[in-house]
Amino acid sequence: MVTTKPVAAKGTRSGGSKFPGPNGNGSNGHGQQFRDPESYAKRYRIGMWVGLASVAMMFTSLSSAYIVRAASSSDWFPLAMPRVLLLSTGLILLSSVTIELGRRKLKASLARPYSSYLLLTGLLGVAFLGSQLVAWRELAKQGIYLASNPHSSFFYLLTATHGLHLIGGLLALSFLWFRSRRPVEQASAVANRQAAADAVSIYWHFMDALWIYLFLLLFLWR
Repeated sequence: MVTTKPVAAKGTRSGGSKFPGPNGNGSNGHGQQFRDPESYAKRYRIGMWVGLASVAMMFTSLSSAYIVRAASSSDWFPLAMPRVLLLSTGLILLSSVTIELGRRKLKASLARPYSSYLLLTGLLGVAFLGSQLVAWRELAKQGIYLASNPHSSFFYLLTATHGLHLIGGLLALSFLWFRSRRPVEQASAVANRQAAADAVSIYWHFMDALWIYLFLLLFLWR
């Protein structure tokens, strides 16, 4: 009589562990899925850069209109730069430093300093928006409003559009800060948190660079 040796089910080993399924993930036997930490970072980075590409295209279009209008208009009057905008620039530059320090603290598994740097970055962002409002008030006191002349129209439009995008960054920072208050132990959750922090850092640095560009455009381009 011929006996046959039991064959292990496809996708399993005799020890009970499972091979990765079609999606490339494995299992620990309790239904918990594992994902390569780099896949989280790659997914977040790609999504962020795609979103920032659309933002860059919008500001490129506005900048082109600004340059063309400035070169072909007889009613273009240069604006006197409100001094508070120098403070704005310093605040947003400092906020790029703090968010980068926070990102590195998270990478070093230092949760408390990471949370503190997120909070500090958010406060600097709010202070930046406040200084922008002060600049608007200073211009209003001089009788310069949205419809006063083409230069003032572009100033209000560009700074307001940048401010709205910065508010989006503040909302993302708030989300990261609330998440940082909850301890995590699972490797997948840690990787997800790091990937989200990297993506928000990219966005914030982009907003910083964008403001520097707008500042130079508005007050150095004639």
